[in-house]
Amino acid sequence: MKVSYHGHSAVKVESGEHTILIDPFITGNPLSDLNADEVKANYILLTHGHNDHVGDTVEIAKRNDALVIAPNELADYLGYKGVRVHNMHIGGSREFDFGKVKFTQAFHGSSFEEEGGKIIYTGMPGGILLTVEGKTIYHLGDTALFTDLKMYGEMNDIDLAFIPIGDNFTMGPDDAVVAADWINAKIVVPIHYNTFPVIEQNPEEFVKRLRTGEGKVLQVGNKIEF
Repeated sequence: MKVSYHGHSAVKVESGEHTILIDPFITGNPLSDLNADEVKANYILLTHGHNDHVGDTVEIAKRNDALVIAPNELADYLGYKGVRVHNMHIGGSREFDFGKVKFTQAFHGSSFEEEGGKIIYTGMPGGILLTVEGKTIYHLGDTALFTDLKMYGEMNDIDLAFIPIGDNFTMGPDDAVVAADWINAKIVVPIHYNTFPVIEQNPEEFVKRLRTGEGKVLQVGNKIEF
């Protein structure tokens, strides 16, 4: 299995014949190395409805006939856009042919802004526990620090965690260090930073401060292999 990072919060998981994209914000993402017109995927997982996470989901899903797995209201909204969806919600889990998906809490918002400024409410935000080939990946989505992260760490043997560090919209580095302690992942990768001036951070300094797990700063396009 290969897990790669593609700027902001975008992650790709490749396992056998399956390619899974998480939060594929490509067009308009100055850090992305992907081309939305060429990227392939069987599945797209979304943490919440903000434009910088839904990104190119509709276009990629239609071109690849990919299944979009998302929190209920966001899945409904995207279904109306003509893509195949599987609705889930916080606390729910389901087995798919690539592995298991479980949605966790995240303390944030969730809405999609259409052209012209119309804002569509897209339900609750979430994190994603993804288990593939016996390895568990925790993508926290956009979240503040909250104490139930400790529970998720106790209930799950997490191999790889993607933790936001950008501050302003999500937890910053100080809180992310605490989150890493609670999650107790073997490998910790910072995400959701440096895409915009307001979330500029030093990821190398963050990983140096980690007390739990091995911190890795993934350059865009870099992979972790299991």
